[in-house]
Amino acid sequence: MAKSVARERRMGFRAQAPAPARPKLYERDMYRWTRQQARLLRAGRMSELDLENLAAEIESLGNRDYRELRSRLELILLHLLKWQFQPEKRSGSWRSTIRIQHGEVDTLLKQSPSLRRRVAPFVAEVYPAAAASAADETGLDESTFPRACPYTPEQALGPDFMPKD
Repeated sequence: MAKSVARERRMGFRAQAPAPARPKLYERDMYRWTRQQARLLRAGRMSELDLENLAAEIESLGNRDYRELRSRLELILLHLLKWQFQPEKRSGSWRSTIRIQHGEVDTLLKQSPSLRRRVAPFVAEVYPAAAASAADETGLDESTFPRACPYTPEQALGPDFMPKD
């Protein structure tokens, strides 16, 4: 094979570079790829599935719920802190945000009940960020807020809980 390449070069032929690989449908058009994969699954055409990317996308759905729970808990804690430590500025908007986030967390936990065991660790993990945001939003010094979360997970998710000043 090496002789034929050398011979082609001597004769003035250039070796053609292989054509660039066309990006797979997964890389070109995510929406179309998901529709295709769903059709293949429904038709039972398992050998045609893009298994590696399909597995990665399914895993990312679970990760999305994981991140969403953390984010919503952080927002609840932020508003509970503002409610407790800045009573003169309490508003219906803060209460509404807490209520909406409770509803969203409730829906998320109904759809993914295995995440319920993550609530307590998440409350502890996201609390420092919630306290820092509360300091930013209220103008109060960060030292105003407790170092550890002053609310139990049950309180944080309790629909009727509002901290006292």
